[in-house]
Amino acid sequence: MTGLSDSGDGRAGGPRDGPMSLALAIADAVEGLTNLWSAAAQGAGLGLSPQQLRALRTLEAEPGLNLTALAVGLDMGLPTASRLCDRLEAAGLLQRVLHPRKRREVRLFLTGRGGAALDEVAARRSRALAVVLDAMEPAEREALGRGLQGFLAAWDGTADGPDGTGS
Repeated sequence: MTGLSDSGDGRAGGPRDGPMSLALAIADAVEGLTNLWSAAAQGAGLGLSPQQLRALRTLEAEPGLNLTALAVGLDMGLPTASRLCDRLEAAGLLQRVLHPRKRREVRLFLTGRGGAALDEVAARRSRALAVVLDAMEPAEREALGRGLQGFLAAWDGTADGPDGTGS
């Protein structure tokens, strides 16, 4: 964690309520959210890695991708993606189907069990997040909601992203 959110030592290079100070506080919150997200996913008892979950979510959004497209989407090499799919298929979460017109191409689909696994992870994550939000004061929750809406609007307004890289 950045540690700035509780120190007030001015390491942000400006006023305590300036954009850099807030950015560091948000970084702390994102780290906490990432830990909560990961713990909730692991608590589902499925033993899925973050990359396996990303692969399943990608296939849920784009059923029928081939292995190359999945590897590109996950920013990993083809052999790594193939091994990842082997494990998901062995667990009954993914199915490989020959393309009806391209005999050498295999399409990837979630199985019913794969969809149920994603639903379970999403439900566990939502419940874990709701516990944290419930511990906040109502005014804090409202301010967070407004702040997130403002953040997303500002993000949409910077077509290439704030760092100019397109991400």
